[in-house]
Amino acid sequence: MAWSPEETINRSEMQALQLAGLQKTVTTVYERNAVYRQTLDDAGVKPSDIKSLDDIKLIPFTTKQDLRDNYPFKLFTASPKEIVEYHATSGTTGKPIAVGYTREDLEVWSEAMARTCTGAGITSDDVVQNIFGYGLFTGGLGAHYGALKVGAGVIPISGGNSQKQIMLMEDFGTTALTSTPSFLIHLHEVGEQMGVDFKKLGLKKAICGAEPWSEAMRQSIQEKFGITVCDIYGLSEITGPGVSFECVEEQNGLHINEDFFYPEIINPETGEVLPAGEEGELVFTTINKHGQPLLRYRTRDISRLSYEPCSCGGTLVKMARVTGRSDDMLIIRGVNVYPSQIESVILKREGVSPHYMIIVERKGAMDSLRVKVEVTEEFMIKAAADILMGDEFDILEDVAAVRSKKRNLQQDIKDVIGISVEVHLVPPNSIARSEGKAKRIEDRRTD
Repeated sequence: MAWSPEETINRSEMQALQLAGLQKTVTTVYERNAVYRQTLDDAGVKPSDIKSLDDIKLIPFTTKQDLRDNYPFKLFTASPKEIVEYHATSGTTGKPIAVGYTREDLEVWSEAMARTCTGAGITSDDVVQNIFGYGLFTGGLGAHYGALKVGAGVIPISGGNSQKQIMLMEDFGTTALTSTPSFLIHLHEVGEQMGVDFKKLGLKKAICGAEPWSEAMRQSIQEKFGITVCDIYGLSEITGPGVSFECVEEQNGLHINEDFFYPEIINPETGEVLPAGEEGELVFTTINKHGQPLLRYRTRDISRLSYEPCSCGGTLVKMARVTGRSDDMLIIRGVNVYPSQIESVILKREGVSPHYMIIVERKGAMDSLRVKVEVTEEFMIKAAADILMGDEFDILEDVAAVRSKKRNLQQDIKDVIGISVEVHLVPPNSIARSEGKAKRIEDRRTD
């Protein structure tokens, strides 16, 4: 089911919309932004040179460093009077990245998120408990705008307050959730301690995103809550959540709102544009944004594009679930490793939970990979009911069940990523929880 007609138009109609949007955007940034005008002049590109979509290759890339270097507002094309809302990234490394929206931008964002909600099956009959964080983070307000646009009721609770989250689900008749997947897993753990059976509540559906997660984690959430879960993708620099969304009919690939955000896949090493179906780095150009349009923004996210028809009837190009980042991926002994690969192995095993930490260390000239994985309460009791637990199961090396579990996990992870890892099984609740994006990697290498 589509929210807007643009989701079902044919390819030639979409390309005509995209070309018009691209030409207008290049002209706008050239005329209204000194930084972009200098960049285009240095590359020998004028707005009149963009005669086809293929001419986008003439335009230089924009990077996150460009946004930091021009913090806060030097890449804006709208005047301060036209900007009606500001957001920013968390700024974990140096200055945050500022984002500004005009009223037209908020309407585009709301439209993109209305498509997202509709794709997940959310309608005016739903009560949406919005667990994404409100404030400078774009997740909360983005989901809020979309849910309101489709006519749903919204509970703007934001993150944290686990017991209160569950109370409101029970008392307010929540039917849909928006959240990071790791926090839903955490909520289920809290609910179990409270004696709550989520399958007996009115919950029916959820939209999850804002962090890397695997298909196995989706299946786990769906089973634990008795709901359908759709993926969402976005980044603050482009608009926030709603850049692409999964449909409940297939739950296989995310429809990109390509009439707003023109996608490319490039070779992250060479910048070469890759054909559909090949995996590489996602690049977006905003072609319907007024406050802060971006040309060929390198997301560093690894995905691929597909133009195959979808059973939902939508014709928007799909992107595959992000498998990692070209800058954050781990390179261990020459092998590219993504946390989602390790997670997919963990979630297939009984006796262990979805909570894990990947630790990278350098021993001499060799990098090593260690994975700490929590076991379940049931496994712990079964394996060592009468032994005092330490920080890890090192004192239980003689317990056959522990040795077998570690050995099997180590072999399965090696089969997937191609290198040996050391697995440590740790007690339940010993890995720190996050009420936002889960931290999965601790890189202890110093050079």
